[in-house]
Amino acid sequence: MIKPTNGRIVWFTPGESDRRKIAQHDPAQKLAATIVHVWGDRCVNLAILDSNGNAHQRTSVTLVQDGDPCDPHNGYAEWMPYQKGQAAKTEAAETALSEKGLSEAMRDNQFAGVSR
Repeated sequence: MIKPTNGRIVWFTPGESDRRKIAQHDPAQKLAATIVHVWGDRCVNLAILDSNGNAHQRTSVTLVQDGDPCDPHNGYAEWMPYQKGQAAKTEAAETALSEKGLSEAMRDNQFAGVSR
């Protein structure tokens, strides 16, 4: 799971009621949005740019995390593939460092009582 923070860019998919107000020339292309307030890991307020560059705002938008279902009738936000990849790399690096640190700590403790 990626923790949302203000200023992060996400993709926005308009809901049915949004389609009359928000220009989206190609539904296959998601719209750019900036997180402007975080309610929780899965709920954010957004500043959205439509296909014409016009700004729109939406409050309490669902931020779909990996594996979460999304409701196509309501607008929702999601992380871009690049962001998901970066988060996976960061998690793998943190895990490796944690495991390395644990191994070194165990080795140090094992030899702590041995005089040289």
